[in-house]
Amino acid sequence: MSLFPKTFRIGGDMEINRLGFGAMRIVGPGVWGPPADPAEAKRVLKRAVELGVNFIDTADSYGPAVSEPLIGETLAPYPKGLVIATKAGLTRQGPDQWRPVARPEYLQQQVELSLRFLRTDTIDLWQLHRIDPKVPVEESLAVIVKLQKQGKIRHIGLSEVKVPDIERARKVATIVSVQNLYNVGNRQHEDVVQYCQSHQIGFIPWFPVAAGKLAKPGGTLDSISKRHGATVAQLSIAWLLHRSPVMLPIPGTSSVAHLEENLKAADIELSAAELKEIEDAVN
Repeated sequence: MSLFPKTFRIGGDMEINRLGFGAMRIVGPGVWGPPADPAEAKRVLKRAVELGVNFIDTADSYGPAVSEPLIGETLAPYPKGLVIATKAGLTRQGPDQWRPVARPEYLQQQVELSLRFLRTDTIDLWQLHRIDPKVPVEESLAVIVKLQKQGKIRHIGLSEVKVPDIERARKVATIVSVQNLYNVGNRQHEDVVQYCQSHQIGFIPWFPVAAGKLAKPGGTLDSISKRHGATVAQLSIAWLLHRSPVMLPIPGTSSVAHLEENLKAADIELSAAELKEIEDAVN
């Protein structure tokens, strides 16, 4: 008997396997430009679907305009049940440079481009990549709700938000997902996880793998992972799956071998004592 549910229904109607794939790393260094090995990037996408991944998360800014076209070229027409999520609201000025822009006319333009690049008529899950400090979130989302009514967007989510942001957004749109930085070593958004769990909102943790001193050889995570014949990265992902039934980790990679390794995390069963041991190691 599994200790955690293997699937989750985004928006109550899109059932996905909870361990998905984040398509940020299938582009160039600094999330800028084309991948060093485009053929391997396509192999990663195909292999992910072969291995049962049916939730892929991307964004217009990954590249920019590199990750979405790769997904469209490689996987469209999409098999039934494959959910592709994308985002807009962060612009790019160069490698590792990001600036929020969420003016309605800009977001509308980016939705149309995402539809074209992803080769689809409807975006399954569109997420506001960042709330723009210069634009009220209600204004940003009004055009998205309009596009949703036109059938171009199925569900709406948010990224890097606090609980008051979610509540404010929910007054103008049905919010089905939140994508925030979260992992075993960085739990600053614990209240957001709790909020999402209470409201059956999918929580998509980006940067899902523990790093730094937590991941070093000989530490608690290292010793627990060895018990399971796993890596610290696999253990980090398994902890997320156990942490909450609404948690939807999307570890990303540009290599098939690493992809296969990450996906094995779904097979790791952690006891309540081990979960406490992991969390105590961080505190």
